[in-house]
Formats: sequence, C-alpha cells, structure tokens
Amino acid sequence: MGRKGGLPMDQEKIGTFITECRKQAGLTQAALGEQLGITDRAVSKWERGKSMPDPSLMLPLCGLLHITVNELLTGERISMEDYQKKAEEKLLELQKQEALNNRRLLWLEVVIGLLSTAAALVMIFAASLAVVLFWLRRALIAAGLAILTVGIAVAVKLEHDAGYYECPHCHARYVPTMRAVVFSPHIGRSRKMKCPRCGQRGYHRKILTR
Repeated sequence: MGRKGGLPMDQEKIGTFITECRKQAGLTQAALGEQLGITDRAVSKWERGKSMPDPSLMLPLCGLLHITVNELLTGERISMEDYQKKAEEKLLELQKQEALNNRRLLWLEVVIGLLSTAAALVMIFAASLAVVLFWLRRALIAAGLAILTVGIAVAVKLEHDAGYYECPHCHARYVPTMRAVVFSPHIGRSRKMKCPRCGQRGYHRKILTR
C-alpha cells in the first residue's frame, strides 16, 4: 500500500529500485538523506518497503537518482512519451490522499480530546458531589485526571503526525520533534516554534500537505 494507506503500489519493488539507483549514483543512505534534508533511517525505510517518500521529496529524489517520477512510482525503468503527464497525475493523487488522511487524523484528535475531557469531568464532578467513601472519591478523581492526561497525550501525538507546520518567515514546511510540539505555546493548531531552516521563532500553522 502507499503512504498512510494511500494508493496501491508495490512498496517493496519501489524500495529495491531506490536501492539499485542509489548505488548506481554512488550514494550511501546517509549521503542521499543529507542532500534531501532527511535521516538515513528514513531512506532505509523506503528501501525496505516500509514507507514511501513524501510527494514533496519525489522530484529532488528522482533528480539525485537520475530517474523520472513515473519510474520511481512503478519501481522500474520505463520509456513512455507521456511519462511526465502520468507522473504529475500520480503526484496530485498522492497529495490528495495525504491531505485526506491528515484531515482524518485531525478529526480523530478532536474527537479523542472531547471524549477524554468529558469523561474526566464526569468522574471528577461525580466524585465531588456523590456521598462516597473518601478513598473512593480520591480514586475517582485520580482516574478522571488519568483519562484526561492520556487523552491529551494521544491528541497531541495525532496533531504531530498529521501533516506539517509552516514557518511564517521563510515558509518552509517541516515535521517538528514531538518535544517541540508538546512544550510550545499554541493558538488553535498554530504553535510557537523555531524554524529548522531559517532559525526564527514564530507561530507556525498546521499544513496538511507540502
């Protein structure tokens, strides 16, 4: 399957093809990752068929490997007069699928956040108002706070995994560390963080695709 449950593609075949082309280009995984601004672990996942390159990385990746996007997505060298048109269609479809999947993650984030908050409030109010043993009241309050904490943690993780953040200064789009997302001040889904490209701080808004 494609990235995040997207288009049906043979990822293992594509991964093997990336490996062959990388070696033919005389590049190590680390060298390829450095030129693309990603880690060698990300390249390794592509080559093992565990994930697909982001649509935004496909053109520069193909340039480094001396292949076309159509060849990348089919996992083999091809000769087609209309390959550029088909490649553009596949890229557009991948971007649409990515945006759809990210919208679903953000919707799930809202649902989990609301449900965990509601459940926690019900348990805390019940413990405060009900005539129960002291230890039971404390247990209900503790359980409510635990539910709220777990719900918030899951919601933040979903927000982190869905899409990218855009720098208001250089307009770079990137995936921040989980730590940066957790500890950054935020307004809605805009978070005050430091841009990894230009180094300036500001409120970076959530973007579904690159």
